[in-house]
Amino acid sequence: MWSISERRGNGPSAVFVRIADTVTADIRRGVLRAGDRLPSTRELARRLGVNRNTVVAAYDDLVAQGWASSRGAAGTFVAAELPDHPVRRGPERPRGLARRPGFELDAVPSLPSPVVPAGARVLLSAGVPDPRLFPRAQLARAYRRALRSPAATAALGYTDPYGAPRLRAAIATMLRATRAIPVGPEHVMITRGSQMALDLAARLLIRPGDFAAVEALGYLPAWHALTAAGARLAAVPLDAQGLDVAAIPGGVRCLYTTPHHQYPTTVLLPQARRLALLERARRERFAILEDDYDHEFHFDGRPVAPLASADAHGSVIYVGSLSKILAPGLRLGFVAAPEPVIAALAAIRGAIDRQGDHVLEHAIAELVEDGEVQRHAHKLRRIYALRREAFAELVRRELGGAVELELPAGGITLWARAAGDVRLERWQARALARGVAFAIARDFALDRAPRPFLRLAFARYDETELASAIRVLARTLRER
Repeated sequence: MWSISERRGNGPSAVFVRIADTVTADIRRGVLRAGDRLPSTRELARRLGVNRNTVVAAYDDLVAQGWASSRGAAGTFVAAELPDHPVRRGPERPRGLARRPGFELDAVPSLPSPVVPAGARVLLSAGVPDPRLFPRAQLARAYRRALRSPAATAALGYTDPYGAPRLRAAIATMLRATRAIPVGPEHVMITRGSQMALDLAARLLIRPGDFAAVEALGYLPAWHALTAAGARLAAVPLDAQGLDVAAIPGGVRCLYTTPHHQYPTTVLLPQARRLALLERARRERFAILEDDYDHEFHFDGRPVAPLASADAHGSVIYVGSLSKILAPGLRLGFVAAPEPVIAALAAIRGAIDRQGDHVLEHAIAELVEDGEVQRHAHKLRRIYALRREAFAELVRRELGGAVELELPAGGITLWARAAGDVRLERWQARALARGVAFAIARDFALDRAPRPFLRLAFARYDETELASAIRVLARTLRER
């Protein structure tokens, strides 16, 4: 057993692992034979100059692997029957994993998505909030209180897939007060972000081969959810007023739409078209999947009430998110719909996710209940309104003649028309090579056809950062 001391070494493994490996090696070499008694943990610890608990851990490891057996007060002995195959551990790479599955694997429908372009340092392409403005201290306090509350025990166990009842009630109250949607907690389900809500709704609504209508320019992850559920997509044209309701084809199972700030053009769907859309859905019995992704960021007047607020016939499944107000990483979305729809969505969710983070949901519920979320949204509106004005002025000054824009009523991005001689894809590539990403209409088009528009997001950056990014765009625009 002196070989244990001699082999301590200075490798990266834990000390107890090295001790166990040394004993194992001595057993394999025949230095130790079946039935031999190992030194007591106290004696071996003294020999090796280590803590006794380290030797105890090594012996426990040997017993667990089958190299030794413990006989209580009698001590630890080399096992009578040794393992046939040694157990590999440590940094060695496992071998033998097949490169391909041994069964048929169907292709998963996929659509390109402009997420984070490689090499981008400034994302004018992404309509996301500024994470530096997130109320960390308030959430941390609320989270600690949620963990200490009597409800925490239940929240840390298995619950139901509908979401924490407290947050469902808080969201229902918020929807009634700020969006005129007449819902109670029973009409609300909490999801891990709006994307989960869209995916669940697609699974519920779509049967393989069904047609789903979508805006000709739109949100690709939502389209992906629909096609993954088996839908065939039908593009509905857009004009200066948004979705052309009269152009929705007949026989669709559902329509996915962003009427408040059309994604990506930010156009606000007028009231006449909203009523016409609801009437068509009622008459033709198709579902409307309404994605109200940035309701709070409406700068000119009050936000327009969602389609769901005027839905008297149960046609609308309303999807919202707290990501734009708080942070995308929290993954908190919600669905509001008739009670049978919520029950069906929860049943589907239970098969894939069981439940969300109920402790976090309790903490967010507190922030909604005490008005912190609404106060934070008001603060963001003020900051983003100033950034929008400054950014629009920068675009007009630095890119004037190349792009033309009108400030929309709301949203945290700008949609601009490029002049006829601007080669958008080349400009986009040159800007990305210098670390600035922006999106062009083709990135959002179902038919992937080029159109003379670009999208510039401003909320994530302050005025100094925006000015620097626009200068890069101006320089790359002039390059030949």
